[in-house]
Amino acid sequence: MILSLCTISFRHQLISIDQLAKWAQANHFQGIELWGIHAKNLASQPHYNKNWLAEFDLKATMLSDYLPLQASESELKEQVELFCRLAKHWGSKKVRTFAGKQGSADTTQADFIQLANRLKKVCDWMTPHGLSLIIETHPNTYADTVTSTEQLFEQVARDNLKLNFDVLHVWESKAQIIPAFERLKPVINHFHLKNISSAKLLDVFSPSTVYSASGSRKGIVPLFDGAVNYAEFLDYVNTHPDENVRDMEASLEWFGDQCKTVLNRDRYLIQRLQQTNEHAKRFVG
Repeated sequence: MILSLCTISFRHQLISIDQLAKWAQANHFQGIELWGIHAKNLASQPHYNKNWLAEFDLKATMLSDYLPLQASESELKEQVELFCRLAKHWGSKKVRTFAGKQGSADTTQADFIQLANRLKKVCDWMTPHGLSLIIETHPNTYADTVTSTEQLFEQVARDNLKLNFDVLHVWESKAQIIPAFERLKPVINHFHLKNISSAKLLDVFSPSTVYSASGSRKGIVPLFDGAVNYAEFLDYVNTHPDENVRDMEASLEWFGDQCKTVLNRDRYLIQRLQQTNEHAKRFVG
């Protein structure tokens, strides 16, 4: 698994991209998932780019933004073109957004068709740039269940529409994680990894809370300390017969305090589990 840290984890800290890159390299991350607003703000300093990241043995695995799918077509296209330029600048092949702002159960058929048509246009605009549009499994969007996500991908029908499989949000939807992964596997090309102490506290990830500097962080816990069984999921991924699954790009999406301490510990435990799986495979072989 190719593991990235997310610059959004440091959204409320006074820390530079230079410091992040040096720390990521020193702590054995292979990539950085660059938050859209950070990519926009760094555009005025063009020496920060894919070649600069490569000096730290890092790459930009994904640019994560919130494309205005409900805006006018001209405004949407302007934002898509901006992120195509930013993605090229950073050497990323993926731009992430959400499938609207409404849960699938509350979406009318007309709204669904409109959403799908907008996603088709975005995919088509990105195709000449060799980019993929990444939709994330997420509550209060159309991709909030396995079935609705399958419906959306079937309707859009674009090869460069891919899925960020957010493990916690799939669990939040009441789906069984591993069967859900296998159903959606043909379109998955990224994982988001985070955890919660209890389903009762999932509201801590609501935008109004998680993006607020003074918002609660209650319930946000390290990856292997929460309600989602990541040991089981990552063991399944590490031993999967499909090499593309074993080599999937993934991001540790930490929104809590003590970013460096938690991210380094989680990264170490993920690596140790992977090494254990590899050792067991060699021993059996």
